[in-house]
Amino acid sequence: MKKMLVAIALLLSSLGAAQAQKLTGAGATFPYPIYSKWFSEYSIAHPGVEINYQSIGSGGGIRQVTSGLVDFGASDGPMTDEQLAASKIKLVHIPTVLGAVVPVFNVPGVSDIKFSADVLADIYLGKISNWNDGRIAKDNPGVHLPDQKIIVVHRSDGSGTTYIFTDYLSKVSKEWAGGPGKGASPSWPVGVGGKGNEGVAGLVRQLPGAVGYVELIYALQNKITFGEVKNAAGHWTKASIAGVTEAAASVKQMPADYRVSITNAPGANAYPISSFTWMLVPIKSADPAKGKVLKDMLSWIVKSGEGEVSALSYAPLPPAVAEKVLKTIYSLQ
Repeated sequence: MKKMLVAIALLLSSLGAAQAQKLTGAGATFPYPIYSKWFSEYSIAHPGVEINYQSIGSGGGIRQVTSGLVDFGASDGPMTDEQLAASKIKLVHIPTVLGAVVPVFNVPGVSDIKFSADVLADIYLGKISNWNDGRIAKDNPGVHLPDQKIIVVHRSDGSGTTYIFTDYLSKVSKEWAGGPGKGASPSWPVGVGGKGNEGVAGLVRQLPGAVGYVELIYALQNKITFGEVKNAAGHWTKASIAGVTEAAASVKQMPADYRVSITNAPGANAYPISSFTWMLVPIKSADPAKGKVLKDMLSWIVKSGEGEVSALSYAPLPPAVAEKVLKTIYSLQ
């Protein structure tokens, strides 16, 4: 009897060891608040599974996952054809959630500023350098804008949030499109850099006269004022879950590879600087045991985790997209 109990204990121990896995991931800071919540909850529900995610920016995440240094990456800007072709690992984009990038500002005595598309582009081009500029004043009648220099803040690292922001600027400004253009690390005409959404939020809080761009949750958590943006329909919109959801609805046919842009989307209330964010996952895992856990975690996110995103001011995947994503997850090896 004693031998049998020992054998059972050893069997259970070996099964537990087989199930215990440590997954490593790296990349986007944009979804970090919800990813932290998801990974913690999944680990608690699956004893022995540990998920270590480093919020280092989309550029770093792409570099690490394409080099095989982590089990999955994360990016707010889809990888280019060139990046996918050069990758050592064959990867698939798995959309996980949607969010908004907002223009945050620190202007003493001012609690709300409206930013039209051309004004926002010209601030980042350095063509508008003072808060009481006539073009800003025209969009903000009745607001006392100080005679104060604008301190432009941008990301210093390769960033998916930057990709979303510059993708938007490239659609609304020919000069931006023909100059810095869209990308994770553009050549900034003006400004100072902060590392991560956290770094940009911190600089804007510290510097009177500053303007920057961060994912909505970082503005809310840091209690930084953020402005309204005029959308493609000509309406002033404040970032919201509903506005992001309406922007996502502009995608009538999701591409098979999920690489899609929803910035400056049509729709009366669509928020114009909205985006999907993606996990970058190997189509075939080098370690089958890890691949099985990663596949299970991704399906858990779509089936259970999506119900939690609104509490952190993200928008869930549209039902039709979630259904399509699940099929892709189930096809992973």
